[in-house]
This record gives sequence, C-alpha cells and structure tokens, in this order.
Amino acid sequence: MQISPPKHLAQYIKHYIFLENKENRVKNLRLFADGNTGLIISAEMNMQDESNRNLPLTFFYGQLSSYKNMSTKGEFSLLAVVFQPYFFNLLFNVAAKDIKNQIISASDILKNQLLPFQENLYNQEDPQSIIAALNLYFTKLISTRNNPDSWLINLQQHMLKNKGSLSLKELEQFTGYSERHIERKFEEHIGMSPKKYSTIIRLHHFLSLMKNKTHQQSITKLSYEAGYSDQSHLIREFKNTIGLTPRQYDTTRNKLAVNFIELPFS
Repeated sequence: MQISPPKHLAQYIKHYIFLENKENRVKNLRLFADGNTGLIISAEMNMQDESNRNLPLTFFYGQLSSYKNMSTKGEFSLLAVVFQPYFFNLLFNVAAKDIKNQIISASDILKNQLLPFQENLYNQEDPQSIIAALNLYFTKLISTRNNPDSWLINLQQHMLKNKGSLSLKELEQFTGYSERHIERKFEEHIGMSPKKYSTIIRLHHFLSLMKNKTHQQSITKLSYEAGYSDQSHLIREFKNTIGLTPRQYDTTRNKLAVNFIELPFS
C-alpha cells in the first residue's frame, strides 16, 4: 500500500509505504538506491543485515551508493516513510554525505518520540490512521526548521521532470550557479553528486518503463527510450545499483516496493 502525503508535506515526504507479511518464514530482501532517504517504523520485526546483526525496530537510512541485503524471519508489518532527498538534512542538520549507506536507530535521534507509532503498528491499527498521525507529527517538526534553499528543490524537481537526462552545463544554466557550487550543495543536502543522482533517476525511469512494457517492447528498445546509449550501458548501471540484470529484476516475483525486493533462495 503506497499513500501520498498531504500537499503541504509533499516537498518533504515523497510517500508512505505500508508492508505486511503473514508468512512465518525467512525472507531474503534487497534494498537499493532510489535517490531518497527514509524512515522504517516497525513493531516486532526480526530483521538482520548481511552480517547477521540485528537492525533496530525503527531506523533512518541514508543515501545508498550500493544495494543492501537483509533478511527477516517470521511475520511483520512495517511503515516506510520515504523522504525527499534533502529532508534528512533539513530535519536534523546533518550533512547528507555523512550518513551515506548508514542505518541509524531512530531512538538515537528522536528518543522515544516514535514509540506511539510503533505501538499502533503492534496493535494492528488502521495504517491510514497511523499515517494521518505521522502527518501531524512531521508538520509540527518541520515548523521548527528552516526550509532548504528553494533553488535546490527546484533543481531536484527539474531533474526528475527531465528523467535525469540533463548535463552539468544545463544544471548551471538552470540555476545560475557554478558546477562546483551545485556539486557541493548536492553532497551536503542530498548525499551524492548531481551526476550520480541523475544516474539513479534515469535507472528508475527505465524501471517504470519496464513495469508498463508490452510484449512487443524489448529491453533494448526501452533502454534507448530511457536515454541509454546502448544496452550494455544500461546493464552495467543496473548491476552496479541493483546487483541484478534487467531480466533478473523483471522476473523477480515479490517486489515489496520498486527498490525493495525479495530475493529467491539460491
């Protein structure tokens, strides 16, 4: 279940995702980059990272430069709050580049502020009502923070609109700022370079094309439509970001979200 935030939160929160698993078995999961940071809220999920270390029940995650493998055992329900790329930096005044690839326990930052939402999940309350309460929580939290530079938000939205096809020179022309200034602001507020962010946008544009493809549309044709110079370029970026080929991803049966998939046992 994917739910959009109210209009006044849309420049801070991309969407909410509610996931529920009723199967009492081990699942191998993979989370890969989508250009956003986020928050995972759960009540009793038994999740480990690829080193078999237990993850916090509720945690923030920074920008990913590569995919992360995780595993869960038993039933769970979780609520993912997918932030706009600059939102973590706005909320906590932490340079986005400093939390890249990190998972941070929510209690380390917000103490017990998110416990009521965990309890609501544990009590199996309606996800819509939990999200409504989160909207109020984030609205109050944002009111105490300074907004990010408007030009950075406009640039990020411009890049999304153009599906990651803009050159650095075109970004300079759009903002009036130098390439170095844009790169520095991206690293500080978004956690990656404009070039890397464009790569992720283009890859996810390809994923959306692949999701809606007809039987007559080949991966080669879709790769050109997404702006790749050739199919080998697409496959290289795909494997670097997701760890799979496009065909392997396409045949993955359980996609919990576009960038959160269940891996088959080898």
